[in-house]
Amino acid sequence: MADYPVIEAERLTKRFGTLTAVEGISFSVSRGDVFGFLGPNGAGKTTTMKMIQCISPRTAGALTVLGMDTATHPREIKAELGVLPQETNLDPEFTCRENLLAYARYFDIPVSEARKRADELLSFVQLQEKQDVPIDKLSGGMKRRLLLARALINDPQLLILDEPTIGLDPQGRHLIWEKLKALQAAGNTIVLTTHYLEEAERLCNRLVIMDRGKILVEGSPANLISRYVGNDIVEAEHTPEVVSCLEEMGARFEIYGDMVQVLTDQPREVAKRLFETCNPGHVFARRASLEDVFLKLTGRVLRD
Repeated sequence: MADYPVIEAERLTKRFGTLTAVEGISFSVSRGDVFGFLGPNGAGKTTTMKMIQCISPRTAGALTVLGMDTATHPREIKAELGVLPQETNLDPEFTCRENLLAYARYFDIPVSEARKRADELLSFVQLQEKQDVPIDKLSGGMKRRLLLARALINDPQLLILDEPTIGLDPQGRHLIWEKLKALQAAGNTIVLTTHYLEEAERLCNRLVIMDRGKILVEGSPANLISRYVGNDIVEAEHTPEVVSCLEEMGARFEIYGDMVQVLTDQPREVAKRLFETCNPGHVFARRASLEDVFLKLTGRVLRD
């Protein structure tokens, strides 16, 4: 097994005219990683994924995938990738099984082997009973699972997932998570983008948060949560009395509209003191999450 990084970028840059979409980012993905790219709209994560897939050429910097330069070996790299796109681009003229068999032809997989893989993958994503069903008869969750099966048909060295559970209900999302966890346990290398912060926290062992074309932070979800917000958060109503009490306590807190968030490793003690001395109204204690880190670093202003 080669010991080079599956993906390595150094000062990777992408410009579109005067717009710099990705500005000098550096990162490395090791074999077996589930590596996430997070960020608000316009952060540069989709552009980065397109460069990894050899769809969009870089403007500057260096980028290798599976030890090969994306500028000089795009065909060889693409042959080793499995891609689950954000949009559903299955062939509506074919059934589930026919979609997999047709896609296998792009990789020159022998017919007998393609049939075997298709049957195995349909079973893996729990669609074996739907193998002869046309695409337009599938639910949204079934289509996402079939896209995952299609991405695996060539036994890829690197799996790239763009919003893998977009539009799914909780049951469908959890089923996809279960399958991705199984792939992770089998040693697959996965790179994904997602707007579901819980998804990233559950699946990724490493991730970056990007904004305005740059990487703000990199690390494991647990490490980033501990580093930037602590283990727990106490939320209370934003009143002058509550703010005054927290300042007297020397607590670390932030104000968001009509709410105050206290970042603490002692949530019970903070909540108890608020109730006893600060007339806080509503108080809620919870575990800190990756979403708290994301909002702290990228802000809470809605972006188009």
